[in-house]
Amino acid sequence: MSNVITEQLTQAGQKIEHNSFAIVDNEVGSHDAYSDSEWQIVRRMIHATADFEFNGLCQFHADAIEAGIQAIHRGAPIVADVEMICVGLSKPRLSHFGVTTHHFIADEEVIRQAKIENTTRAVQAMRKAHQKGLLEGGIVAVGNAPTALLEVLELIKQNAVRPALIVGMPVGFVSAAESKEALALLQTVPWMITQGRKGGSTLVVSALHALLALTEARQKNAD
Repeated sequence: MSNVITEQLTQAGQKIEHNSFAIVDNEVGSHDAYSDSEWQIVRRMIHATADFEFNGLCQFHADAIEAGIQAIHRGAPIVADVEMICVGLSKPRLSHFGVTTHHFIADEEVIRQAKIENTTRAVQAMRKAHQKGLLEGGIVAVGNAPTALLEVLELIKQNAVRPALIVGMPVGFVSAAESKEALALLQTVPWMITQGRKGGSTLVVSALHALLALTEARQKNAD
């Protein structure tokens, strides 16, 4: 039986999405490196990009899926590095679990402080999210700015905060791969990453939608 909240809203949309997933499963080849739940994440990312290289580029902390499901189930906030992630996430799916999204990249105080300290807006945005208490127990979603991810890692290193899950998938050529390599060394906070330069907001949104679907399936099985 299909999910109700996290499915496409029309039968036509559902059919297209399900057929797309079937094509991915048929063409992808072996994906034995991933658990069934992890594959739900990877498959949706491939579906969103038509890029089969993510079968292998995606990497998961051992507790990532369970941590994500539990965080969504309790309505943990999602803190994104850019507005695009917040816009891309389905509002009905989020509201079903009481999940709110937040970004501060365009905040006037953030911009002013970045200029004063000669840092990036992404760094200051994560500091503001921390000041507001959104990072502790929240889901951090980074698809664009490696400096946002590095700042969160620094806050964790200082024992200032402990997110429930970090979805670290910044794209680019400067510090993107390195920031994800640093995240992959983290043991105390669950994470999921895309290795190397590839990443982006679309992938983060896809991963979170897959987590929402997994959470709904868990919820339905418990009823």
